[in-house]
Amino acid sequence: MTLKPYWVLAVAFLASEAHAERTALFSNGQVAAIVHEEERPLALAAQLLARDLTGLTGRSPDVSSDLSRCRRVCVVVARSNSPLARAVAGDAGVRLSDLSGQWERYERTLLRSRRDPAVSYVLISGSDTRGAIWGVIDVTREIGVSAWEWWADVKPRRVDHVEISGDHKLSTTPSVQYRGIFLNDEDWGLQPWAAKTYEPQVGDIGPKTYSRVFELMWRLKANTLWPAMHDSTKPFYQIKGNAETARDYAIVMSTSHAEPMMRNNVREWDEKQRGPFNFFTNRQRMVEYWAERAQEVKGFENIYAIGLRGKHDSKMEGADTTEKARDAMTEVMGIQRGLLAKAQKKPADQIPQALTLYKEVLDVYRAGLKVPDDVTLVWPEDNYGYINQLSTPEERRRRGGSGVYYHISYWGQPHDYLWLATTHPALLREQMDRAYQLDARKIWIVNVGDIKPGEYLTQYFLDLAFDHRSFEQSPRDHLKAWAADQFGPGAAEEVSAIMTEFYDLAFERRPEFMGGDLTEPIRPNVVSPYVRTGGDEAWRRLDRYVALTRRAEALARTMPADRRDAYFQLVLYPVRGAASLNERVLKLDLATTYAKAGRAPLNLAIRSESSPAAIAAEAPRADMNALVDQAKAAHARIVSDTAAYNAQNGGKWKGIMDMAPRRLPVFEEPAWPHWSLPKQGACGLDLSSLAFVEGRSSKQTFAVYSAGMPVSWHFVPGPGTKASVTNGELDEGNGFETRVTLSYDGRGPVRSGMVDCGGRKLSVDAQTSQSDTSLAPELNRIISVPAVQATSPRWEEVPGLGSRGSSLRVRLEQPQGMAATDAPLVYVVETGTRTDAVLRVVTVPVHPLTSATGLRLGVKVDDGPLHTLDFETFGRSEEWKRNVLTNAAYRDVALPQLSPGRHRIEVFARDPGLILDRLDLRLDGAADFYGGAMLPM
Repeated sequence: MTLKPYWVLAVAFLASEAHAERTALFSNGQVAAIVHEEERPLALAAQLLARDLTGLTGRSPDVSSDLSRCRRVCVVVARSNSPLARAVAGDAGVRLSDLSGQWERYERTLLRSRRDPAVSYVLISGSDTRGAIWGVIDVTREIGVSAWEWWADVKPRRVDHVEISGDHKLSTTPSVQYRGIFLNDEDWGLQPWAAKTYEPQVGDIGPKTYSRVFELMWRLKANTLWPAMHDSTKPFYQIKGNAETARDYAIVMSTSHAEPMMRNNVREWDEKQRGPFNFFTNRQRMVEYWAERAQEVKGFENIYAIGLRGKHDSKMEGADTTEKARDAMTEVMGIQRGLLAKAQKKPADQIPQALTLYKEVLDVYRAGLKVPDDVTLVWPEDNYGYINQLSTPEERRRRGGSGVYYHISYWGQPHDYLWLATTHPALLREQMDRAYQLDARKIWIVNVGDIKPGEYLTQYFLDLAFDHRSFEQSPRDHLKAWAADQFGPGAAEEVSAIMTEFYDLAFERRPEFMGGDLTEPIRPNVVSPYVRTGGDEAWRRLDRYVALTRRAEALARTMPADRRDAYFQLVLYPVRGAASLNERVLKLDLATTYAKAGRAPLNLAIRSESSPAAIAAEAPRADMNALVDQAKAAHARIVSDTAAYNAQNGGKWKGIMDMAPRRLPVFEEPAWPHWSLPKQGACGLDLSSLAFVEGRSSKQTFAVYSAGMPVSWHFVPGPGTKASVTNGELDEGNGFETRVTLSYDGRGPVRSGMVDCGGRKLSVDAQTSQSDTSLAPELNRIISVPAVQATSPRWEEVPGLGSRGSSLRVRLEQPQGMAATDAPLVYVVETGTRTDAVLRVVTVPVHPLTSATGLRLGVKVDDGPLHTLDFETFGRSEEWKRNVLTNAAYRDVALPQLSPGRHRIEVFARDPGLILDRLDLRLDGAADFYGGAMLPM
């Protein structure tokens, strides 16, 4: 299938006929007028379009509800059954499409007045209010205004001509009915920014702030909001104007899993006045509490969360068993539905309601909770991006349907990720694709934290929700098209490359997880797993971040002045922040490791002409203090970059960005150790086995260092490789160390090189092995095979996801008539000597697709037995914690005394939805690398 850019999909899916003509909204200094129906949301939509046209042209359109003020070109915004739409159609002598009763659709038609031939109408007629609004939003997108024009300062650029297609357009119904965001964990950004910078007159997140949030939701075609609800924030319904503002923007209000019946328990339930929040001992007061809010909000458009949890995101108080909670939940839902029916004077099954099966509520549901058929089941993910389960065929027949609650920001165990919004787009796409395929299409809510810096992920989630055809794009293609919308086509490819690498590095381990600590309870940082094998993995990760930062900074220097703020917010700050935190953690750990070892990095040999005794007597490396200094500088960069973020655009964003949400140990400025070392000029090398495979281009890195004295060095590479640098000085400026990258083009053998460092000859041992280039090479005693190296009709590729750039998913719907032992994935590997081995099968840590399926696959090596491997985890086990922190799950198959030669590995699909990342054949002596085999760069 040929994938189309996002903007093509966004417009093309509306078109019902070939392009015919263009309509000018600004030409020869004249800007189109805008006429809107006399309804507050449509008046606001007209004003939004007018502001966009003003930003593009410098001319302010005439905006009114009076059709007679049309003189040349008028954009008319109305519902299709309104007097205004009928008046335009009558003047043009046409008949509009019958959209009555349809959900959020619109028709856009270019019409000419019969009364005055000089007048043209661009009529946007919606099946309902929001349908008309989406028609306006599509015009703003078509004329080139970013959804992030205010929230990320992607300012409209002045033009001398604005036009749109004159084709007739009839939109489809959005793919997901209720699509929205949850403002959460707002304590460190959104709330203090609103209270002190944007809305100090309210001192909180009030109607002025919510107006901006609702406008952003419009631009992203979202229609539902769970409002901010932490203890730091005054409840939504207690701030005058909030509810009315939501009505003005036609936003459907709902509340989170912790707030049934539109109640913010953490701030609204006063135990001194009402008693304990315990249904078993204080039933009547709780019923009164729910009834009050049901009456207060009955005139607004809402989705009512029902059920019962604790006062604030905790288990039901007083329920000491799951069965007791189940029985109470059944009774509570009946009471709440009765209260809603009474308040609105209509049957409960005609009032939108949802039950979010979050945390322990999912256990209660699994224990046999009977949920009314009209109530929407909202399936959560496990807080780390993996949906716990979706509907079985029986559940899919429920009238209320189902939906998904998803996180791109989270506070909780095993560790928060509230800072940089690093969920991989490929994971988001895969998880929401399985949700869509299993008919979870009623409600999609994404927890966006403070909105910033989750801009892109928020838009991607909502794009997928609005039009399921966005799934046809690869994540990289969507990101590229989004980048073009923000920074222009010329920068799109490089922005998408930079951000893809940013997400890839975070998928291996998020920046917030680099301290290795756990939260709830908060534990101190520990030494990073990237240095447990001596440091090579840490240096490779640092090298990737250095290269990434250089690319991001180089692109920043090319940005026009009107995009520099936006680029800093959307690209440069997250890239530099992630790189700086990794540098601070890893270099400090490396320095400590070197100091403790009293020699070159642990487990790495120094190859020179010196005897072992002489090597052992050498002084510790002197660059450990330089590493500490570099780690300290990295921390300072995070501080300065965060200050720069908050100072942007004249202080517009003061207080929005916090570099240390929740003040967790990973964010703290550490103690900066210093070691007093003897000044010696002895040189050494840090290198592991520099192994190359003929026929495969690759890169390997080593370091030249001195023990604390300035010294010159010169490197003569061996035949077959090229060096990134061949000479220089080792001094305080570079920490008495230089890293050298050897590049091999895959042609011919490689020979060892020689470093002359202060007169000392040091051999750089390198070797090549010959191998069938169709087979994965053995590197560091590991043969690592990407899943996508094989194909089978039972599996499908998941682009962009996994440690090797793509992975394979067992199809959600299997081809008819296919048995469990049919069509395995077949991999061939080759080993050189007889050895004990372990086959490690690495998967992406998804959960079983539904409660009726498992998470198994079968593995067979040569003529050996068929092993069934089960990857399912239960609850918040230690294995689950490890899996979500690393985005990997694995099972091992022992292969004692594996013979030399070729081996056939077969992988059999067992359960739908399992995602295979790679196979690692670990030979005897393989190091326990954090990220699996250290592949050539």
